Amino acid sequence: QVQLVESGGGLVQAGDSLRLTCQIFEQTTRVHAMAWIRQAPAKDREFVATIDWSGAQRNYADPVKGRFTISRDNAKNMLYLQMNSLKPEDTAVYYCATLFTLERPLDVNYWGQGTQVTVSS
Repeated sequence: QVQLVESGGGLVQAGDSLRLTCQIFEQTTRVHAMAWIRQAPAKDREFVATIDWSGAQRNYADPVKGRFTISRDNAKNMLYLQMNSLKPEDTAVYYCATLFTLERPLDVNYWGQGTQVTVSS
């Protein structure tokens, strides 16, 4: 059983930065491939970024490349998403998730509860 708890969302202006965090609670020592996934109002969920168990392999969706950075600290059981140069179209609920495989970023094993990010123009 895995529990994921996100924090760090909020209301910001275009051009601002936010850092999302995800605390990972797990009864085993297994380290998962993980992702940040977002869902905007009236839109499907879309992957934002993925990271492998070691942190060495990272992938980003085209709309966030060069602006967002995914990272993790396995010693602290934490996942992060640094978001810079935020745009109104980044407005969404952001979810932390564990993946069955890095190759399928929407094939989620466990979801967090989500944190709202709102970017005003």
